[in-house]
Amino acid sequence: MIKVVFQIVFLLGISFTILAQEKEPTVILISLDGFRYDYVERFKPENISRFISEGTQAQSMISSFPSKTFPNHYTIATGMRPERHGIVDNTFYDPEKDEVYAIGKRELVTDGSWYGGTPLWVLAEQNGIKAASYFFVGSEAAIQGVRPSYYYDYDGRVNNLTRISKAFEWLQMPDSIRPRMITMYFSDMDDIGHRYGPSDEEQIGARLKKLDAELGALFEGVKSLDQEVNIIIVSDHGMVDVTLENRILLDQLVDGIKARIVNSGALAHVYLLNPGEKEAVKQQLLTKKGRFKIVDPADLEYYGDLSTHADRIGDLIILADLGFYLANDQGYLDVVARRMRMDGSTARGEHGFDPKEKEMHAIFYAKGPQIKSGLTIDSFDNIHVYPLICQLLGLPIPSDIDGKLEVLQPILK
Repeated sequence: MIKVVFQIVFLLGISFTILAQEKEPTVILISLDGFRYDYVERFKPENISRFISEGTQAQSMISSFPSKTFPNHYTIATGMRPERHGIVDNTFYDPEKDEVYAIGKRELVTDGSWYGGTPLWVLAEQNGIKAASYFFVGSEAAIQGVRPSYYYDYDGRVNNLTRISKAFEWLQMPDSIRPRMITMYFSDMDDIGHRYGPSDEEQIGARLKKLDAELGALFEGVKSLDQEVNIIIVSDHGMVDVTLENRILLDQLVDGIKARIVNSGALAHVYLLNPGEKEAVKQQLLTKKGRFKIVDPADLEYYGDLSTHADRIGDLIILADLGFYLANDQGYLDVVARRMRMDGSTARGEHGFDPKEKEMHAIFYAKGPQIKSGLTIDSFDNIHVYPLICQLLGLPIPSDIDGKLEVLQPILK
């Protein structure tokens, strides 16, 4: 607890010292999955726009590679890039475990042995601050043997207002048990973006309007509390339109390659049965012309230290060009085409591409008693959110993270 000392001096020269207690700050970290950097400018949602005007915004936030949901959420949570914290994609193979991690495998998602780094909620709990999570990647697993004091197993059927109502309950708990590190997750913009593509003004605008109203209830509720609450709103990645004509048949591309091929979409990981054949396989794949690249992970500028989890990334990566998509087989394309006809859509939204592509950029908005208002900052990498939150909560910043406090320190009062 922070204490402020006031000296009151009376005419008689007698002084009294009064100890006044400041309220300890709380941080609510909100993730809006798939919320592209330009949605606010395009659709002007009332409550989010007001939130931005009263706080700080970045021109955009740059995703880590690949620009997928799980690796980027966990990067925000740990301040480490995916190749260091270990969640290198939504789906990947771990040769040591001899198992494929996938976001749909609940027994693996909740297994803390897959997750490196020290997530914000773990750091908070280790330092005597209670944490709570209404969904966030990693929060369901015991990482370093620790979970948030309050958390829920992911269930996409839980509506947004239920999640917001629970946040209010947490905030109104007695000080001794009240969480001061809260994470929340909303999938609306990712769901609608995948289904119709980010260019569908009607569908994207309608879903954003609904989400904005729900977040408005959260903002107003926080205002009514006599607490020092800093709210940080982020997203994990952007979104780009992909038409049926821009699908690449992955099974045909890798036909004859002796390897385990994991994942599809913007990229696929190639785990060779004989790693000594890497250069030969790379050249073989390059003979198949198309809108994709064949890259050695060691040559990718997005990756830094590959000493920890290079085995999870694979020997080669097949990386689709922006707006193209690696489809497993023709049967998958037929299913997509049927769904598109039912929806009346001409494209689907996808992500996972080169983080430098502006369409993949995410958002960063922040507001609170410790945050400057009316400020716009340059785009920055999402690894830097972690040390900012540590600073807001008075937590020690781990020395082994990739994020740097000096990047976002200028937004603090």
